[in-house]
Amino acid sequence: MHGRPRHVEHSISLTNNMAQIRPVNLGLDPAPSGARFGMEWGDSTGDRPARGVMKRTREGRVRPPAVAGTFYPGSTGRLQEAVDSYLAEVRPAATGSPPKALIAPHAGYVYSGPVAASGYRLLEPVAETIERVVLIGPSHRVPLKGLAVSSADAFETPLGRVPVDRAAVDHLLELPQVCEFDAAHAAEHSLEVHLPFLQRVLREFRLVPICAGDASTREVAGALDLVWGGPETLIVVSSDLSHYYDYETARIKDAATTRAIERLDPTALDAESACGRIAIRGLLDVARRRGLQAHSIDVRNSGDTAGPRDSVVGYGAYAFV
Repeated sequence: MHGRPRHVEHSISLTNNMAQIRPVNLGLDPAPSGARFGMEWGDSTGDRPARGVMKRTREGRVRPPAVAGTFYPGSTGRLQEAVDSYLAEVRPAATGSPPKALIAPHAGYVYSGPVAASGYRLLEPVAETIERVVLIGPSHRVPLKGLAVSSADAFETPLGRVPVDRAAVDHLLELPQVCEFDAAHAAEHSLEVHLPFLQRVLREFRLVPICAGDASTREVAGALDLVWGGPETLIVVSSDLSHYYDYETARIKDAATTRAIERLDPTALDAESACGRIAIRGLLDVARRRGLQAHSIDVRNSGDTAGPRDSVVGYGAYAFV
């Protein structure tokens, strides 16, 4: 099956390549990171359509920013300044093998921006090599069965538009666990918050955006294998770690999650490990089969960056080489 064969506006289940409406309880945090760990930047995002409304342009369908001005600055200048500042605070990467894949957090920049930057700074030596980014993160707001891609031809941030690799997306749609489901992407922050970092580090690249719902490790791994590519392709998994424990408890739980990631052990991750555990499990499976090693780059929580310590969210940056 080619093109854009499965497009629905409700929660879906896929059976024999057919979309069926079915409610799904993912067990995801009902108040995602942005609800308590986003922030109001107080600047305008300009004349953009209401959140969730796809823009139609001469160049095609554009998914507009949904969380500009809340999770990160909404003006071009302030956003560029913020991202560049986070990147500048990270020590330049030592020479060595560049990462094939990253895990990075997706909260408001004031909370997780420094940790995300520690991962993205590793890409600077190979910025001219990377042409495509497969970005997969959890669907926080819309329940779905399987994996959801977008019908958009581009994703937009205040820094500009990122073209979608439609050929790769159409290839993914040949898998029974993948559907085209714009509702999952419309207000989702877990993918969007990574784009400004990628735009500043890579400048030009094509995007393969995937929202992960109720999917097995094998299903996620199968999708990643299909678009794994070579040095021109970067895989990014979007995930925070533990949610809303006190500072010391969070450190203990996040240390256990870090050990599981470093061991490439998807079975050790549970519902309290990470909101993006479904995508992480798939990445760990592929990384183990392909002989990659996982390295912890930065593991902190909101109590270390900008929040109180009685209720924190954990963040980790991990590189796979």
